[in-house]
Amino acid sequence: MGATEAAPAWPGFPVPRVPEPGDPAEARLLATATEGDAGAAHLLGRLYAERGDRAAARQWWERAAGAGHVDSAYNLGVWHERHGTSEEAVAWFERAARTGDADAATHLATLLLDRWGDVPGARHWFERAAEDGSRHAAHRLALLCEDAGDGTGARRWHRRAALDGDLRSAGDLGFLGYAAGDAEEARHWWEYAARGGDAAAAHHLGLLLEATGDAEGAETFYRLAFRAEHPGAAYRLGGMALAGQDVRTARACFERAARGGHREARRMAGVTCLELGDRLAAAHWFGRAAEADDPEGAYHLGLLLVAEHNDLKGGVHWFRQAAARGHYRAAMELRTLLSLIGRSPDAEPCLLDSPPPYWDRPADPETAARAELAAATSGRRGDAAPDPADLAEILGTWDAVTRGMPEGADAVAWVAEASGLHASAVGHLGSVRAALLTPGTGPWPTAAEVEHLLGTARDLRRRLDVR
Repeated sequence: MGATEAAPAWPGFPVPRVPEPGDPAEARLLATATEGDAGAAHLLGRLYAERGDRAAARQWWERAAGAGHVDSAYNLGVWHERHGTSEEAVAWFERAARTGDADAATHLATLLLDRWGDVPGARHWFERAAEDGSRHAAHRLALLCEDAGDGTGARRWHRRAALDGDLRSAGDLGFLGYAAGDAEEARHWWEYAARGGDAAAAHHLGLLLEATGDAEGAETFYRLAFRAEHPGAAYRLGGMALAGQDVRTARACFERAARGGHREARRMAGVTCLELGDRLAAAHWFGRAAEADDPEGAYHLGLLLVAEHNDLKGGVHWFRQAAARGHYRAAMELRTLLSLIGRSPDAEPCLLDSPPPYWDRPADPETAARAELAAATSGRRGDAAPDPADLAEILGTWDAVTRGMPEGADAVAWVAEASGLHASAVGHLGSVRAALLTPGTGPWPTAAEVEHLLGTARDLRRRLDVR
């Protein structure tokens, strides 16, 4: 094998047994690497890696890394990470990271955090990498600061990452600003991310503008997100078009949002199709909504089946599904339809034991935008987020039960006296409402808390006979 069998310049490292190269350039590279040139050994390792000879690649990189070649040490870290030998990966990444290699430090920190939960170690190496210019490390470090309750550190590192082009951190700064009640900060960073191509940030900025009464500005950013196929933005544009009596545009927007998986858009696509006289398409979208457990969609599908096809059996099925979710009008239709076909309504569990009432009042655009922003803020880190529809129900319930309250009256005391519900329960509902409408004035409700508040809201409506 000639030059491949001796390596006086590499004591302690075996020479990889590889076929004699036919390419003269490769032969020179092999000879140079064998004589002890770390750069040549690194290039040779990369050549064998590209050919799929991973064992030879590893051996040449080990020889190069042993002579101080940083890129080979990094490659060995990646090699071991991919092959599941994490301890070896950590060792090689650390060797490269100690020389100032930001990518190696980032990989090392990620391994320490994800594999072993070593937060102090991960934070140390993320900070080293961020200081050396890694925006990804700065973003991860900012998230660790958030987890530790270090808001100042989180903003510092998010800002560094964002200014270096990390749109995720720009979006996170928008959320941090919104949660703190700083609408201008939220607007600045969401616009920064939106103009960089982040459709979600454009949508969130649209929601913020709509929540503060700037419908024209909101539409601009909804359209920006719409061009990137954002279903939430398409749904909002559909609502705006419908409010302006442009039913055809509304249908197109709702259908695009529905195809993107937006739940409420399926029902609204059905509503607009029905208004345009396209009953076949309306049935399709109401059916999609009903299958997704939308009581209003099931109710409309039942109406359509009975009115257009005299399908009483289908009507009973979908009215029953909606009534079981507390849909009052569906329950009334079900009772009437069962009587028509000679069946006793008293045999229907959903009519005998009424479930919690379904809230079918549409929220005004500003309230709906606040509800969606609160849900997005709560769930942006992957936590269980409340359903925006549930938040809109809480907000709408408060408005409904305080309607008619004497001017200057204490809302909590007045509602508690009128309903007979304990003042602490009413006060809790009122305080969460205030936090949702005025961010920064109180903590965001957890998903479990929202579930409890829904019970309070429904009990209030039942006691005050509000539907």
